[in-house]
Amino acid sequence: MSDLPLHAAGVLSREQLRERIHADPPLIAEWLDLESQLQPNGFDLTLAEIRRFAGPAVLPLDNAGRILPPLELVEPDERGMYHLAPGAYHILYNEVVHLPPDLMALGRPRSTLNRSGVTIHTAVWDAGYPGRSTSLFVVVNPYGFQIARGARLMQLVFITLAKPVAEGYAGRYQQENLSRRA
Repeated sequence: MSDLPLHAAGVLSREQLRERIHADPPLIAEWLDLESQLQPNGFDLTLAEIRRFAGPAVLPLDNAGRILPPLELVEPDERGMYHLAPGAYHILYNEVVHLPPDLMALGRPRSTLNRSGVTIHTAVWDAGYPGRSTSLFVVVNPYGFQIARGARLMQLVFITLAKPVAEGYAGRYQQENLSRRA
């Protein structure tokens, strides 16, 4: 019976998230307002900055030749509001996430974004990933969208694995944006 899970897999609750946030290392660090960001089944990530795509990208068969597109910083107005035309943007979050070997995460846009004609696309957050991540932010609303720096925009849902991974994420984005204070 060695194939039995070490513990039941499932989504972490607000209480479980709070425990792990106060652990060492913290599951999530550099949050803005813990009580408003903790949700019953996840944690809301907040907007640090927005960049606009300024050129093409390349994804060949061999990752060695991968080229990410150049990005240009979008500046907020004097009130900290971004005024975005329809299109695709690259966003950076304020929070630093440190996923241990027994957790992975999935990010979903907050429902207000969907109701506003805006969405976020993100990849799977693998067990073992530490970093300040980024996502694709798409304004579909033909009239544009306004958002404040620091706004809660994506809920990260943490899922326990039936067994911790023996080797966690070790890709190119390991430790990304940690030297950058959002």
